[in-house]
Amino acid sequence: MRLEAMAVKMPQVDGHPNRVPFEGVLTVVNVASDRAPAGARGHRVILLRTAAEKALPSLLGMAVDYRPGWDGHDARRKIGLLTEADVIGSRLVVRGYLYARDFPDVAAAIQAHVPETLGMSYELADARVEDIHAEVWKLTRVTFTGAAILLREKAAYRATSFRMAS
Repeated sequence: MRLEAMAVKMPQVDGHPNRVPFEGVLTVVNVASDRAPAGARGHRVILLRTAAEKALPSLLGMAVDYRPGWDGHDARRKIGLLTEADVIGSRLVVRGYLYARDFPDVAAAIQAHVPETLGMSYELADARVEDIHAEVWKLTRVTFTGAAILLREKAAYRATSFRMAS
């Protein structure tokens, strides 16, 4: 097993009311998506491990967003920050903080969900596709621009997850 990791060190502040930690599986690498992500023109995609590893630095400091109904992305509803990204096996695991005091209704809604129901989805720019005529697009280069929390059933990859610390 190979491990690639990157993190922004945040100072420990015990009991900080607006910095609630979370962990999630943002995506899986070298595996075809279960459904076509937005922007892929109906194509399922495979995020190559090499592309994901090279793009890890672009995840750090990016925002986490959500959409009411937990069914997609809304880059204008930023509720948290990504501070760590690791490729562990085939999973791209992210960690960060939600602004729970700024968005108490969202934090309460997340806590009200059964933990297994929430997942994540990545947001990209500058994606390179190996062959745009292929049925399943292989992403050979990406820049991560953020992430969304949503229902797993709405995510392009059903193997994603999201968990907020209590």
